[in-house]
Amino acid sequence: MSKTMIIEAVRKTVTVDCTVEEAFRVFTADAESWWPTDSHSIYDEVREIVFEEHEGGEVYEVSRAGEKGHWATVVAWEPPGRLVLAWNILERDPTATELEVRFLADGGGTRVELEHRGWEALAADAAERRDSYDTGWDHVLGKYATRGASA
Repeated sequence: MSKTMIIEAVRKTVTVDCTVEEAFRVFTADAESWWPTDSHSIYDEVREIVFEEHEGGEVYEVSRAGEKGHWATVVAWEPPGRLVLAWNILERDPTATELEVRFLADGGGTRVELEHRGWEALAADAAERRDSYDTGWDHVLGKYATRGASA
């Protein structure tokens, strides 16, 4: 009998002072305005972050030199309420983790809920990688919340 390792999903929530539609737009179409490319990117200088707006689309960054670096594949594209990505930076892993982001009206603003799951599919260092993303998403969503508040 084999045991399946279960690793808890990373869950984060931030609230931004804008509509659900604007929160979704800033998160996707305007990601280069808030994503911390100085610490969370593939290339040293990022020109653009692209979310292809359809299921099967790609999320990637483009360097100043024009190089394309894969981040994820779009699994579900449901603006303005939800998107799900198969997260696999540079497609290094044989199986992607799954990133779901929900945008929910909350008073006069929007609550953004992020869940990053599926760590069990990764190699032996899955728990360490999960912990790295746990702190990494705090930083990334902190930048988003600051940008979202000024949307």
